[in-house]
Amino acid sequence: QVQLVESGGGLVQAGGSLRLSCAASGLAFSNYVMGWFRQAPGKEREFVEAISRTGELSYYADSVKGRFTISRDNTKNRVYLDMNSLKPEDTAVYYCAARPSVRVPIGPNEYPYWGRGTQVTVSS
Repeated sequence: QVQLVESGGGLVQAGGSLRLSCAASGLAFSNYVMGWFRQAPGKEREFVEAISRTGELSYYADSVKGRFTISRDNTKNRVYLDMNSLKPEDTAVYYCAARPSVRVPIGPNEYPYWGRGTQVTVSS
């Protein structure tokens, strides 16, 4: 079955950086659009970034523009989220998601496969 496992979360000071990684198994990875979402306590899950199957196209939320970058390595079945200039409001559980499609959606309901998440905490 499809399995997505996130790693790389942790506690970091404001202005710092983290790299999240998502290892995928049980799927033909290059046929899947990959996305990163996050959910803060008491808030709905929100879109962060998504990347096309080949990695040529990526989409991001306005809140992370210029600070976060999504990438993927289809030879390793991994997708990454490089997060720079972190802010306290970036604190959340970050989830990796997968969808078998050409189109790159940004709505969480359009992704059928999810990891369990990794906690990112940014202190002020």
